Amino acid sequence: MSANAAMPAQPEPGNAAQDPRPARSRALLIDAATRLLTEGGIDAVTIDAVTRVASVSRATLYRHFGTGTELLAAAFEQLLPPVPPAPESGTLRERLLALLAKQAALIEHAPLHLTLLSWLGLSMPTAGPVDNVDNGEPESDRPRLHTLKRRLIAQYREPFDAVLSSAGLREVIDTDQALAQLIGPLIFNRLVTGRASGTTFCARIIDDFLAAHTVS
Repeated sequence: MSANAAMPAQPEPGNAAQDPRPARSRALLIDAATRLLTEGGIDAVTIDAVTRVASVSRATLYRHFGTGTELLAAAFEQLLPPVPPAPESGTLRERLLALLAKQAALIEHAPLHLTLLSWLGLSMPTAGPVDNVDNGEPESDRPRLHTLKRRLIAQYREPFDAVLSSAGLREVIDTDQALAQLIGPLIFNRLVTGRASGTTFCARIIDDFLAAHTVS
């Protein structure tokens, strides 16, 4: 070959954009974890099961996810339903009732959503389900888990923020406090009493909330 012959271009070191394999293997891992989570719940999402379904090595998994908790959070995040929009018309009571009824249906009919609430409620990741692979990382080093938490909070907060900004309230209401009063009973009903949170139950919650917070 001549010294002046053009040499084939070499990819720049560390430029992942030129190599589709990392993105492909990551997608395979998340899809596998999501499938296992859907079919068997948290206990089914083990390192061995995920690598087997995804047909990738454990080393590849750990290159993408430093902890099993991060992988499980990514699977949950992919399964989260879209945020239901706030009703644009109607009285304050009607808008709140419409929102609460949607959340009640979500909690009642989406087992994975309830599983996610329970999982986060157990102060994960200290009890990581995926082979307890934590590698000693502090919680602040688990961005996927924090992203999941933010998305879940947004799922509740965003539509209620829009409605609770109504001038019909006695004072500015802290959304977290309002959600505890409005959605807390729905979760308690589902987890503890086992009763359905129908329209009548939701209406009673709304009426009690408005009695305490609206101008008489």
